[in-house]
Formats: sequence, C-alpha cells, structure tokens
Amino acid sequence: MKYGFDNEKYLKIQSEHIKERIAQFGNKLYLELGGKLFDDYHASRVLPGFQPDSKLRMLSQLADHAEIVIVISAIDIEKNKVRNDLGITYDMDVLRLRTEFQNRGFLVSSVVITHYNGQSSADAFRKRLENIGITTYFHYIIDGYPTNVDLIDSDEGFGRNDYVETTRPLVIVTAPGPGSGKMAVCLSQLYNEHKRGIEAGYAKFETFPVWSLPLKHPVNIAYEAATADLNDVNMIDPFHLEAYGKTAINYNRDIEIFPVLNALFEGIYGNNPYKSPTDMGVNMVGFCINDDQICCEASKNEIIRRYYTALNSLANGDGNDSEVNKIALLMKQAKIDTSYRRTTTAAKQRAEKSQRHCSAIELADGTIITAETSDLLGPSAALILNALKHLAGIDHSIKLIPQHMIEPIQHTKTNYLRSRNPRLHTDEVLVALSVLSTHDENCRLALEKLPELNGCQAHSTVMLGEVDRKIFKKLGVGLTCDPAKKQ
Repeated sequence: MKYGFDNEKYLKIQSEHIKERIAQFGNKLYLELGGKLFDDYHASRVLPGFQPDSKLRMLSQLADHAEIVIVISAIDIEKNKVRNDLGITYDMDVLRLRTEFQNRGFLVSSVVITHYNGQSSADAFRKRLENIGITTYFHYIIDGYPTNVDLIDSDEGFGRNDYVETTRPLVIVTAPGPGSGKMAVCLSQLYNEHKRGIEAGYAKFETFPVWSLPLKHPVNIAYEAATADLNDVNMIDPFHLEAYGKTAINYNRDIEIFPVLNALFEGIYGNNPYKSPTDMGVNMVGFCINDDQICCEASKNEIIRRYYTALNSLANGDGNDSEVNKIALLMKQAKIDTSYRRTTTAAKQRAEKSQRHCSAIELADGTIITAETSDLLGPSAALILNALKHLAGIDHSIKLIPQHMIEPIQHTKTNYLRSRNPRLHTDEVLVALSVLSTHDENCRLALEKLPELNGCQAHSTVMLGEVDRKIFKKLGVGLTCDPAKKQ
C-alpha cells in the first residue's frame, strides 16, 4: 500500500498544538472531538498512512488529566441509526465506546442524550444506562437553534439543559457519529459553568474538512460525501477571511454556530479569543500530507465507495434519493465517475462476457484479479481464492479446495442448515483453506498472503451478503457493490 500521509509527524505536531490550546484556557477546557477517536477508518482511507487510532495515541498522554463525555442524539436513538462501518446502532456504540475508552485508561464520566423532546426510546435508553451505573443527562431541543442567540444564551435555552458534572481539567466530548450535538453540549457547559463561577474554554479537535486544503480538493469533497446524509456543505470560512484576509475551509454547521459561540464568549469573558470557526479547531492534518497525488486518488475512490454505499442503502429501502443525488453531484465536482475505480470497470467487463455475477480486486502492485460465480463458489469467495493464488505464485489451474471437499459443505448448508444458496461464502472458503493447510503446501502459502489484501480495492456486480461484507472489512479491503440483488 502506498502512503501519502506522515503519521508520526502528525502525532508530534498535533499533540503540541492541543497542549498549547489547553494552556491557553488553564483550568478547564471542553475539547469537542470531531470524527472517531480510535477507529477513524474514513481518515485512514482518504489519507493512506493515517492510523485509525492516531487520535487516541495522542490523547492517551493526557489520560490522567482528562475525562470523556459521550453524546448521543435522541433522534438517532429513535431512528435506530446504524454506524455503517461497524454495523451496530448508535445506542449500542455508546456502550462499546465506553468499554473501549475504559480499557485504554480513560475515565468516562457520563453520557448526554441531546435533542431530547420526550422520546420514549430516549427515556428507555437513559434507564438502561443508569441501571448499569452510567450517569446520564438530557439536553433539550431549543427553538430557533442556532440563530436565536438571545434565547440560546439564557436560562430558557442552555440554562434549561442538565448541568454535566465533571471533575478534570480536560473534558473530551465525543459521539458515535456526526450530528449528535457535541458542540452544543460544549457550549451549554460553558454557559452553565459560568453560572457556577467556573471559567472554561472550548476547542474543536477535528480532522475534516481540512482547513488548509482547497475547497474542492478531493480530500474535502470526500468528507462531504461521507456526511451526505447530514447534508453538510464545505464552505470558505467568511469570518476567517474577514479577520485575516486568508482563505480557510470549514463547514456549514460550524459557521452557522459561530455567532452563538461569539455571544457566549463575550458574555463570559467580555471578548471572544476566536475570530473565526477555523480558529476554534486544532487540525494539523493538512501539514502532514507528503504525497498529494496518493491522497487525491484515495479520496476519489472513497467518494465512489460512498456513492455505491448510498445506492445499496436505497436498494435495501434504508436510504433516500437525495443522498445518492448529492454524492453524484460531488463526483462531478471531483471530475470522476464510477469508471475511475478500476475494479468497477474490470468486474463489469467480465460480467458482460460471462453473463454471471462477477467481482474484481486491485492488488497493491496495480494488478487486477477477477472472478465469477460458479456452481461451487460465489463471486467473492472465488475472488479471494484467485487473488491469494496470484500473490502466492500458484498456477491458476490448480484447485486449492477440491470439489470433493466443497460438495459435503454444500450438502450440509442446503440439507441441514436450509440455505437456498449452496455456493461457498468467503468465510467458508477460508475455513476450508485453514483445514487443508495442515497438509497442503499451496493452501498454507495462500493463507499466508491474506495480510497483503489489506488496503486493496474490490468491486462486485451483485450486492454481497453480510457475511462476505464482514470478511472483506476484516481483511481491510475497500469493497463496493452494484445495487443488484441476487435472484
């Protein structure tokens, strides 16, 4: 895998920047964490070289002085919103995040349920959290948010929210996903801390959009594609441009909320230390890109990946046309279409010739491997075998798993497990390879090449089942599928 991002440089200069911001406010800093803390796979996809746990590694240095508040929207609880990268609902992810943070030495002090308006599902979730000893608070919907500053900055606005009890100088505010209300929680805390005679500061630790890259840079466009369901829009920060005469990139929600933050700071301190939304951030990502072309290519692939994900959701009845249309527009802005993704073209070309469901994968050296559905194997299982044989230098004509071994597995699937699909999935193929590897040298060599699939890109002309999708994810393969369902 080619890298375009210097992760070690990022750890160094980002941590220094955060420490400077903490020192600026002294006793209390609310640090809003944009994006994921220890599993930021979007960043690792669009910035090859970025490690998914980079933020955690950096903040771990401050663990003894920090506590974590997890935020979840009552609206997301009500909708059973799912994290696409993990396949679990946001409420379940709150519990997962808490466990993961605690296992890494962080204090998780509480959970805040935002956008609360009496939802019964939010009440049930709060009761569930409190039954296992997790302190939970409600923050309410405020009419006219974020433009009605007079109401927001009052006892009927932020003052109506539950005051979140914290004990440490650094409070990291995070959430399962975007749109949860993290910033509003931070601002509400500033208001309520001031009422109690406590001076506190605010900063935003985020990755995207990258303020120092152009507005239409593929990395920034990929961020818009990732948040298409929220209808986020990247914009030139008008406050930054006016204050400094310099172009910086931010997004609509941060720009819209800035007057609120400005009013709050003026009410607390008499002046606002920040002249723009960009000033609020501590984002040094743009200074750590050491190969822009690699990051641009990865970002364009990510935009297409998001497009196919939206199409699949729509086909399954979970998505909507507006999300698909927005990402299609972003593809035009990036001057790409689905043919930019080499695996997409390769899989479709083979499907046209064979008239079967097909798949393709691009290996690290640029080699394209294809496969098609057979009576024994599905397109994904066949693709894994073909790719491993190529990487291990095994002749394509050699059958790693003999037919006499596949047929009993198919018999069990259809006769005992009542599966309508007798073909082997990727997990079944890998188990079979593992069994055979104890006495078959080719199978052993093929299995040893599995790590080399990490970072590769793949495409299927049919929507794969959950089992196959999870296997590709575990292998680190970026998968897209045409929105065609198996007959």
